[in-house]
Amino acid sequence: MAIQRPKGTQDHLPSGSPKLSLDTRAAAFEYVRDTARRVLERAGAQRIDTPLFEEAELVKRGVGGSTDIVRKEMFTVYYFGDHGGYVLRPEGTAGIVRAYLQGGWKQLPAPLKVWLHGPMFRAENVQKGRLRQFHQVDYEVFGSTDPLVDAEAIALLVEVVRELGLKQVKVKLGSIGDPEDREAYNAYLRDLFTPHLERLSDDSKDRLTRNPMRILDSKSEGDQQLIAELGVRPMLEFLGEDAAAHFAQVQRYLTDWGVPYDLDPSIVRGLDYYRRTAWELHHEGVGAKSALCGGGRYDGLAEQLGGQAVPGIGWAFGIERLLLAMEADGVELPVSSGPQLYLVALDEENVPLAAKTALEARAYARAEFAYRAMKPGSAFKDAERRRAVWVGLIGSDEAAQGTVSLKHMETGEQKVVPVGELAAFLQKSDD
Repeated sequence: MAIQRPKGTQDHLPSGSPKLSLDTRAAAFEYVRDTARRVLERAGAQRIDTPLFEEAELVKRGVGGSTDIVRKEMFTVYYFGDHGGYVLRPEGTAGIVRAYLQGGWKQLPAPLKVWLHGPMFRAENVQKGRLRQFHQVDYEVFGSTDPLVDAEAIALLVEVVRELGLKQVKVKLGSIGDPEDREAYNAYLRDLFTPHLERLSDDSKDRLTRNPMRILDSKSEGDQQLIAELGVRPMLEFLGEDAAAHFAQVQRYLTDWGVPYDLDPSIVRGLDYYRRTAWELHHEGVGAKSALCGGGRYDGLAEQLGGQAVPGIGWAFGIERLLLAMEADGVELPVSSGPQLYLVALDEENVPLAAKTALEARAYARAEFAYRAMKPGSAFKDAERRRAVWVGLIGSDEAAQGTVSLKHMETGEQKVVPVGELAAFLQKSDD
């Protein structure tokens, strides 16, 4: 049996491949990436790249030692002597903050906006929309605690997915307050859950000591049933004056800008470095598990990683998950055109001439050529399959006269153009 690709991964395939779904089309990933780039760079974000693997300790601090990602899902890739090990990155934020600290970005004008696109890795159970190698777009902002930055980040996320063709999107918005607010809420949760310790899952029993807020994120049905029975008060009721004022201002900006959102007191971020604004983006047409992505403010993360305090906020979405939503919503990608010029020799002796002419044309246009001679009818059929704009024929007459016989595949317009004037003709026809 031929070797298969690893479980939990995908091949991103060229257009025309059999059994092609939206989330396996290379063109679809390119479309999402280019749309995100256009929206985010218009807002002043700069593209960055970080390594695909990082120090294990960075991920443990940056994601949290008690999370499922660190405890169960990390890919360890290398050990050497007493070294703590490297892991394939399971998410982008920790590495981006590390790059900020290591690269001296604090000297740059604030707020500093960056974005990243690339693969992430988690050794988790494979299911629809959840892979072991998946791809994310991350957007992060550093250097400001202004609620205007929070609101802009949310608005940009909504703008990206709307430009991708998703209309039924809504933000679920919450706040987790300041550290003292979280401390008070965790104390409340410990007092609430401790008498029911035996009903908690093993993970939640551990979380009760480490970080009770993470119990609210539990995937255990028993935990969620207990939460409902106890009538757990939301984090929003524990916000201090400053955090409440910040949250109210974020809401005012979003309302003023026409960004739809619902208040959702159940949204929490269980790690200690998170602050204030937290949100998820949901698509109403996907179903019960409708969350497409999430984000939040993480003003304490830089200190958690051993650096100076730097306020930060960001979001990330998985491209595969987003493409599933687009497919469910009936979004059709723009049809990409083929070459602007497809050159075909009508006899074998002129194949090298067609190839040379195509190579020269690539200085100003996307040009391809046929590797064997064809009759005109076959050349037109091949050009149609390739979605070429113009097909150019070179036979013995054209070779002798130094010309190319052109036909526009959509309009049927025909021209005989000297090779020396081909560049000007194609540039004019492309206007």
